[in-house]
Amino acid sequence: MIIDQNENITVITQESATIIELVKKIESLYPKFKNNNIIVDLNTLKPISLEEIIEFLQLSNKHRGAKNSFVIVNKGIDATKTPDEIIIVPTLQEAYDIIEMEEMERDLGF
Repeated sequence: MIIDQNENITVITQESATIIELVKKIESLYPKFKNNNIIVDLNTLKPISLEEIIEFLQLSNKHRGAKNSFVIVNKGIDATKTPDEIIIVPTLQEAYDIIEMEEMERDLGF
């Protein structure tokens, strides 16, 4: 797991561990970046199933409930088949764009 912090955005890139191991690791390190927007880059992993993405649901809900963005990056997931609470985009640039839009919405009181 590679963690890269840039201003108020933490990018977590997973290279080899399973999704369940990754979620547990993020949860254990969560206090370090709980106030940042989080991008989880899963593009380096093998194809990921919908069931594996669901593993992030509780973490995503917790983080978004605290008025921060939580975005997963993966090209192989059909975002239309995932729960609305989980934001999935195919590229890192789109993840940054989502965070920028959500920050504007929060600034405007939405």
